[in-house]
Amino acid sequence: MPVTGCSDGDLFTLLEFRDVSRRFDDFVALDRVSLTIEAGEFFTLLGPSGCGKTTLLRMIAGFDQPDSGDILLDGKSIVAVPPERRPIHTIFQNYALFPHMTVAENIAFPLQMAGCAKSEISDRVNEALADVRLPDKGKQYPDALSGGQKQRIAIARALVNRPRLLLLDEPLSALDAKLREQMQLELINLQKEIGITFIYVTHDQGEALALAHRIAVMNRGHFIQVDEPSRIYGFPNSRFVADFIGQCNLLSGVVKSIQGDRAWIELDGLGAVQTIIQSNPAITVGSHCTLTLRPEKTRISATLTQETDEAHFKGIVHDMLYLGDVTVYKVELANNIIMEALLPNSAPGRARFFEVGDSVEVAWRIDAGHLVMD
Repeated sequence: MPVTGCSDGDLFTLLEFRDVSRRFDDFVALDRVSLTIEAGEFFTLLGPSGCGKTTLLRMIAGFDQPDSGDILLDGKSIVAVPPERRPIHTIFQNYALFPHMTVAENIAFPLQMAGCAKSEISDRVNEALADVRLPDKGKQYPDALSGGQKQRIAIARALVNRPRLLLLDEPLSALDAKLREQMQLELINLQKEIGITFIYVTHDQGEALALAHRIAVMNRGHFIQVDEPSRIYGFPNSRFVADFIGQCNLLSGVVKSIQGDRAWIELDGLGAVQTIIQSNPAITVGSHCTLTLRPEKTRISATLTQETDEAHFKGIVHDMLYLGDVTVYKVELANNIIMEALLPNSAPGRARFFEVGDSVEVAWRIDAGHLVMD
């Protein structure tokens, strides 16, 4: 059953949204959105509750219809195609396995509904179990399986009809942190092996960054940024994306001057700093902007030697958060501005470099931040 994934040289558009809108009375769930998803992608829809990601997924599955616009699969509109005739399967949060059926009977159920011959059903069930690496679980009942095994059986049942698309609606949200991490690796490897396009819905930023080839960050019925995880994290295109994805310092200011790839920003309450800017015609002198700076790119120490091409400030430790492998320090700078800086806990036990109230200095390279327009 494995399908060969596409190499970079032969990617083609599998699914396309063209100016799709959906309203529920006065609430706009999707507002003229357009999007293309390539064959073989692990594509993630990410955003806060109510942003439109579940509505989008339901439209792909055929459980909901757009008010306007079109949805194309392999270049053909599927808006008028009923859910049962679409080569698409959905895996929900609770897996929806039948408890009174064995694992093999659960997987066989879609094939029985499609009228397949018994001999074909048996072969394809065995093939599906092998694909999810559970070949010996066919005679067991779902209650005897672990959470991770249940998820793999749900995937096997979804794949047994050889769909073009697999939709996953927050399938890991009910799992504990350790099992969730294990299943993330399982999903990545499984998608690579099978080669079917996955469209994954989540509100968990870390999960999206770990799993996806590309991420669509959504808010209020719009795509705010569609890009690779490293670009979404390192080069957000807006204050919303920077704030929504992981921890980020957001420093507001005004562009005072630009020379080549350098801009001088007057940060509110802190004064002038330099920063390297990406090519962006919207960044002009006088523009209101936000300097986005990840905590791991900020140096912190009791005393720091100010390096060339570095911003440097003094402050007091306002709070701290011990996370096991790292400690995040909240530092109060001038005018009550709080910045976060991160230090790894490389020493055994609970490493405490600073206490609340300690005087510290923070600094960052001028190429560490990323400037976005307000």
